[in-house]
Amino acid sequence: MTESSPLLQVRGLTVRYGAGPVVHGISFDMPGGAVAALLGANGAGKSSTLRAIVGLEPARGQVLFEGRDISRLSTAARFRAGIVYVPEGRQIVADLTVAENLVLGSYFVDARTRASRQQMVLDFFPEIANRLKSPAGLLSGGEQQMLAIGRGLMSAPRLLLLDEPSLGLAPLLVARVYERLALIQREQRLSALLVEQSFHAAARLATRAWVMRHGHLVGELGAEALKSREGRQQAIDAYLGAGEGAAA
Repeated sequence: MTESSPLLQVRGLTVRYGAGPVVHGISFDMPGGAVAALLGANGAGKSSTLRAIVGLEPARGQVLFEGRDISRLSTAARFRAGIVYVPEGRQIVADLTVAENLVLGSYFVDARTRASRQQMVLDFFPEIANRLKSPAGLLSGGEQQMLAIGRGLMSAPRLLLLDEPSLGLAPLLVARVYERLALIQREQRLSALLVEQSFHAAARLATRAWVMRHGHLVGELGAEALKSREGRQQAIDAYLGAGEGAAA
C-alpha cells in the first residue's frame, strides 16, 4: 500500500437477509490515520456494512484492506490483519473482571506487551483503572463502553470498527466517551470507522462521513460539512430522502 492509498476500500458491497438485500452494492474509500462514519437512521444498513467488512455477515462485492483483497478471508484472519470490531451493545463478558475482559483482547501477545497495552488503555480510560478486579457487569453503561473500546485497543488494531458507541448512553457519557476517542486518535493516530445514528456524536470525531438510507449511500460529508449547520441539514435531508445526492 502506498502512502496515498486508502486504508479500506469497499467495492459493490451487497448484504442479504432472506430474500432481499439490506445493503445494495455500496462503494467507498477510507483513508488511514483518520476517523470516518456511516450515518443513518435505524435499519439503514450501517451495522450490516460494518459486520460484512469484518467478515461476520456473508456478503458479495470486494473489501480491500491496505491494498489486499480480504473478501474471502475469515473473521479471524481479518482480525489478525488488524481489523477489530467493537459491537453494538458492547457485549463485554459480564461475569469476568475488567482485567480479564482486557486480556480477551490481547490473548495472543506476550505478557510484557499485554501489560504495556493495558496501561495505555487505563491511561485513556481512568474510570475503569480502579475497577480491574470488579466484574464487568457491575460497571455503568459508560464504563462498559470504555471497557469494550479498551478491549479492542488491546490488540493494537490497524482499523477499529465501532458500532453505535453512543447507543444507550446519557449525553454526558457520550461526550466523555468521544473525548477519550479523540485523545486516542490524536496520540495513536487511530484509524476508525464508526456507525452512528447521532449526527452530533459522529461530528465530534469524524472527518468524513457517508449517509446511508435503505441500504444505499445517499450522501457524503467532508470535515467542514460535518462541523457546519449546512452539513447537518444535508445529512438530515439524506436521512429523510429529500434531495438525495445533495450531500455528495
